[in-house]
Amino acid sequence: MQGLHGGFARAVSLVAAGILALIIMLYPVALSQDGATPSHGLLTLVMLGISAGFIHGVGFTPRALAWKWLFHPVLAWLLMAAGFVLLFRG
Repeated sequence: MQGLHGGFARAVSLVAAGILALIIMLYPVALSQDGATPSHGLLTLVMLGISAGFIHGVGFTPRALAWKWLFHPVLAWLLMAAGFVLLFRG
């Protein structure tokens, strides 16, 4: 068992990043509530999570320590979870 670098964890990252990216690209109005513009800072973090999800999902592992932290799968999952909350808040 390889934990975060096993096939199941990578599949979770890739599927979550793909779904979130497609929703944001195809239906960006979902990000706004009552016609208000979403926070650009929060949206930037969500996009970072999506990027990290794709990077982890395709199997790339950065070598430099800073990139390992920035594109860590747990950070990607937390940021993508924030993206799903942003999309589906009531």
